[in-house]
Amino acid sequence: MNIFEALYTTRAMRRVKPDPIPQDVQRSILDAAIRAPSGGNAQSWRFLLVDDPAVRGRLGPLYRDALGRLFEGHYKVLREKAEESGDEQTLRVLRSAKHLADHFEGYPLLLFAFTRNDPGGGSIFPSVWSAQLAARAHGVGSALTSVLGIFHKEETFEILGVPGDKGWNLSCMVTFGYPTGRWGVAPRRPVHEVSYRNRWGEPVGFEIPEPLWTPEEMS
Repeated sequence: MNIFEALYTTRAMRRVKPDPIPQDVQRSILDAAIRAPSGGNAQSWRFLLVDDPAVRGRLGPLYRDALGRLFEGHYKVLREKAEESGDEQTLRVLRSAKHLADHFEGYPLLLFAFTRNDPGGGSIFPSVWSAQLAARAHGVGSALTSVLGIFHKEETFEILGVPGDKGWNLSCMVTFGYPTGRWGVAPRRPVHEVSYRNRWGEPVGFEIPEPLWTPEEMS
């Protein structure tokens, strides 16, 4: 797969099939993850795969509670503003997030990423993104979420058997599955609206009204 195809089409894919992810694909995902750079090459990370329905069954209610709290907090304001303004894109994202919670137990593979001495995530998140790109290369969709670590860290640690006295932090969880829909370039605000040069607010010096890579380039 062309690297730009992976970069431009790897987006959150929450609607997936229950089909299991083959072992060779899982191996590829994790091996790509550990090749990512880390601060001081410390590699202070641990990855935990979950494909046991019983474990997913215990985590599901916790995840739905965590997302419910988010929906009653920050997401409530976001949803109300989107409904008032007719912002359908934001409403689709919120529906997609709720879909993940409602179908949590149906995701065939979960990846939990742990780290320590990495408060900003500068070491763990490059590795997680590499895992997601590797999954994309195999046609597997993924979605990153961090609410379990925010609202139910202790319970999640207990379910997963993570030692609570070793300084580990749950950075995020990633769901994996073969998408029910199609891959595509996600719409985003253009570069020149969110980028500056030399000083905040100063123009970046170019405009990119449309994506520089399109699926047609692979045909």
